[in-house]
Amino acid sequence: MVRIRVLVVDDHRIFAESLAAALAAEPDVDVSAAGSGPAALRSLERAAAEGRRYDVLLVDADLGAGAGAGGGPGGALPGIRPAAPVHEVGEDGLVDGISLVSGVRSGQPHVRVVVLAEKDDPRRAALALQAGASGWVAKDCSLSRLLTVIRGVLREETHLPPALLTGVLRELTAARKHRTESERLVESLTPREREVLRCMVAGLGRKAVAERLFLSPHTVRTHMQNVLGKLGVHSTLAAVALARRAGVGPVDLGPAGQIRAEETHSA
Repeated sequence: MVRIRVLVVDDHRIFAESLAAALAAEPDVDVSAAGSGPAALRSLERAAAEGRRYDVLLVDADLGAGAGAGGGPGGALPGIRPAAPVHEVGEDGLVDGISLVSGVRSGQPHVRVVVLAEKDDPRRAALALQAGASGWVAKDCSLSRLLTVIRGVLREETHLPPALLTGVLRELTAARKHRTESERLVESLTPREREVLRCMVAGLGRKAVAERLFLSPHTVRTHMQNVLGKLGVHSTLAAVALARRAGVGPVDLGPAGQIRAEETHSA
C-alpha cells in the first residue's frame, strides 16, 4: 500500500489534535503535526534528508493569529508524534499560512499544500494559489471531503469550493492586470536603476547599496529618487511592493560588489 505522508500545521491544539487523529485512522495516511511555520519547515527539511519526505501539507490560513491558544503554538499534540521542537510563532519571519505556502513551494516544490480556512475569502484564496497552494478547504468540511482533496492534489488537481471560483478568478485577473502595469513601470528603469531597486527589495539602505555597487551615497540617493519617480511612488516601501508585484526579487547578497548578471538584467 502506498502511504500518504501528511503534515498538519496549526497553532490551535484542539483542532490540530482532532484533525491529526482523524487522518491517522486512515490505513494509507501517516500524519504528523507542527505548531508554527518555522517548525513545519524544519520538519520538512529533516524528513527530506532522511528519505521520508512529506507529500501533503495542511496549513491553517490564520497560522500565528491564535498564538498561545491551547497551551502554545508549538506544543506536542497528545497521541501524535511532534513534527518539530517547540518554537515561538514568528521565528524566521514566517507567521502566517500564506507565507508558509510560498516558503514550502520554493524549497520543496514536490510537496502539495492545502490551506484550511475558517471562512471563504476570495482574495486570500487567490493569494494562496499564487503562492503555490493546490487547494483551499473550509475547516468545517467533512473528513471525506478533505481526504478527497488530499488525494486529488497528489494527482495534480486544484481544489476550490465552487462558491469561491468566480471571486478567485476575479482576484487573479485583477492581480495580473496590476502585475502587467508594474512590469511596464519596472521596464522603464535603466539597468543601474534596476540594480538599485533589487537592493531596495533586499532591504539594503543607501549606505549599504553604495558599498555594494561601488557608488557614492549621493549617487545612490539620486538613483533611488529616480526609481521612485519612474515607478510613480513616494516611498521605498511602496517601490518594493510594486517591484514584488512585477516579479522583481532581491539582489543576491553575496560578497560586496558581486551582483549576479542574470539578476541585474532579468527584471
